[in-house]
Amino acid sequence: MAEACGVRRIKLGSQGLEVSAQGLGCMNLSYGYGPTKPEADAIALLRHAIHSGVTFFDTSDVYGPHTNEFLLGKALKDGFREKVELATKFGVTVSEDGNFAISGDPEYVRFACEASLKRLGVTSIDLYYQHRIDTTIPIEVTMGELKKLVEEGKIKYVGLSEASASTIRRAHAVHPVTAVQLEWSLWSRDVEEDIIPTCRELGIGIVCYSPLGRGFLASGPKITLPRFQQENLDHNKILYVKVHAMSEKKGCTPGQLALAWLHHQGDDVCPIPGTTKIENLDQNIGALSVDITPEEMADLEAISQPESVKGERYTAMVPTFKNSDTPPLSSWKTM
Repeated sequence: MAEACGVRRIKLGSQGLEVSAQGLGCMNLSYGYGPTKPEADAIALLRHAIHSGVTFFDTSDVYGPHTNEFLLGKALKDGFREKVELATKFGVTVSEDGNFAISGDPEYVRFACEASLKRLGVTSIDLYYQHRIDTTIPIEVTMGELKKLVEEGKIKYVGLSEASASTIRRAHAVHPVTAVQLEWSLWSRDVEEDIIPTCRELGIGIVCYSPLGRGFLASGPKITLPRFQQENLDHNKILYVKVHAMSEKKGCTPGQLALAWLHHQGDDVCPIPGTTKIENLDQNIGALSVDITPEEMADLEAISQPESVKGERYTAMVPTFKNSDTPPLSSWKTM
């Protein structure tokens, strides 16, 4: 693949979308864990990423909600829009009392897309994901509306997030799915059993969110999710210690080693680590230069087996709907 500013490019999926081999998860710039970034600093970071060759930006309408899309819209003015591959998502809403809801209803899909276009200040979204799968609506119904949005030029490519293998297959039969976003890292490897093989069989790209285990694989535990709770932490930190020891031998950081492990999974894989600091962004880019031998890959995989990690990925309040299925289309027709 061609390279830009030292960051190689890859084909994401088989429909023609080309992105930087490492993307940028933008959520924490204005929403998420810890204090948000001042707007001017966040825009400076986003444009630094572009100049560095990281051009695949990931956001969602629920981040804020809405504030993250507004931020990206400002950052992409003055000619920067043409330099990036822009991905956003729909499907998760948050009420005033903090409760989450999931929707794949066609009318909502269209409403959400048009609202994101306005907030981002763009005429088309490069990659539009269903953020979480609505388990009450057949995926064929949701994909039918997304197909119309592609035909109208409002979105270019369609993605899914946290979908089961069967949901991915059913969606792909309606309209090609370009990418599936999922949590894949040295401490979240359950997707390797059937999700990853299904994506590869169908020619679907793989986008990895939380590739550093929400910072755990880069600098150890900091936040209050279940895997960081004391009853799980004493067990889980063993993985970090082993990754840290291997990274020291290689002369890289633990985070770079964890990202390099994903980069070595294939050119259909794109991790999207998030950060609020330019120095961390530059460090993450450095992972693209870390070479891992087959023997080292085997060692990393040996220390990151499912039993190496205890605890759920999220609290019970967050709607993960991990690898979700939807009802059969026949059930929708009879409702």
